[in-house]
Amino acid sequence: MARKTGPGKKTRSGKRALAKRYPCYLANAPIQPNEDLEVLDKYTGKVATRTAFVGAGVVRKAIVAAHQARGAMADFAPDRRRDVLEHCVRRFRERSEELALALCIEAGKPIGDARGEVERLIDTFRIAAGEATRIEGETVEMRISERTRPYRGIVKRVPIGACSFITPFNFPLNLVAHKVAPAIAAGCPFVLKPAAKTPVGALIIGEILAETDLPRGAFSILACSNEDAAALTEDERIALLSFTGGLVGWDLKARAGRKKVTLELGGNAACIVDADPGIGLDALVDRLVFGAYYQSGQSCISVQHILVHRDLYETLRKKLRARVRGLVMGDPRKEDTFIGPVIDEDAAKRIESWIEAARKGGAKVLAGGPRERNMLPATLMEGVPRDSDLYRKEVFGPVACLQPFEDFESALDTVNASDFGLQAGVFTASLAHSMLAWDRLEVGGVVVGDVPSFRVDNMPYGGVKLSGLGREGVRYAIEDMTEPRLLVIREPH
Repeated sequence: MARKTGPGKKTRSGKRALAKRYPCYLANAPIQPNEDLEVLDKYTGKVATRTAFVGAGVVRKAIVAAHQARGAMADFAPDRRRDVLEHCVRRFRERSEELALALCIEAGKPIGDARGEVERLIDTFRIAAGEATRIEGETVEMRISERTRPYRGIVKRVPIGACSFITPFNFPLNLVAHKVAPAIAAGCPFVLKPAAKTPVGALIIGEILAETDLPRGAFSILACSNEDAAALTEDERIALLSFTGGLVGWDLKARAGRKKVTLELGGNAACIVDADPGIGLDALVDRLVFGAYYQSGQSCISVQHILVHRDLYETLRKKLRARVRGLVMGDPRKEDTFIGPVIDEDAAKRIESWIEAARKGGAKVLAGGPRERNMLPATLMEGVPRDSDLYRKEVFGPVACLQPFEDFESALDTVNASDFGLQAGVFTASLAHSMLAWDRLEVGGVVVGDVPSFRVDNMPYGGVKLSGLGREGVRYAIEDMTEPRLLVIREPH
């Protein structure tokens, strides 16, 4: 595989800066028809770089190319798919600081969180490289009666075909990785639309993929408008649509026709703290603060609700309040920054309005402060009305709602009252309570001894109710991107 240097320039400190412009990728090749998309530095609000921004015609060309590449990708041997993924792992490591800086700038992600996401990007591709040569079938025992004794059955998994992927702004590398890496491992060509607010990370991934010997048409990565991306949902040549984002995903599913659809649509995750949490209170506060406020709460599994047993409530309330008030907000490039900007000022204004509406409804602000452009201080509230937007909806910002409970089963009922069901966290020393939570909580995953924000990139990840359908996690995504094909052989008499 050819090796190319990245487009970024080195700064005087030795770190890479963003390039002045980035191309999109159509059928494996860079295209730069324009520089129409301005990508803002989310902290300064200034233009950081520009990328190509394509129209519906280019999207249609990408779909045609992916559809035509189905056979070539299916024939692209598993060891070659593994080699492509391992090449990406090496190149991501070589360009890790550049990738982290891109996250810091285009997403406003504090540099420590950005480096963590780069490591997860690497993990996801590394896991996929291993899975590429482990996609196995099974034998089916057909000798179940005298009539069927001459028959043998074998099942193998085959690529589903061309896929379309739509990803959000909050994890511009790893949420892309969770679609792209399994698709390559499975042998599926794809067209990816990254979020227009954060396209750079995906385009760097495209640049690295373009260094490989993937068949022509195996991938296209296109920054475009939602309107021009309509064919990614509606075109019948697409076999699978995988969407991560807001509740608009249900509308996309309704428009998708006969194609397979997987959705990850967020949540308003809760964390239950039992009377005996099984962990020291200082360590518990550390995890709760991380879960609620890392990358300014812009995570589908950010801790939005903290339910605390009445026996611990006052003590934990004081400790949490002090810690949240001490979190450093500012420039995400600085190593000590914990709270960076949210994605834009409109998002900040929405979150601010939800906080104010809850306050007027009787909630108390334990920690927080005034908004400055798209910067919102970490906010901790209690007594939030259960009919408020802040309580019922996904806040997607640095806000957590604290409330007491009297008994464990009532806490489970409170969590289940949500319209969402992605993940939940439970701190308890009780094995019985752990198993009860696993049995009763209506969520895709229960995390005992930690916050719901925990995720390892090989585990099944997804939700129920409004949180979506299907599961990510490399092996589980590969299952969605492949289909079982049966071979029946009748032995001659």
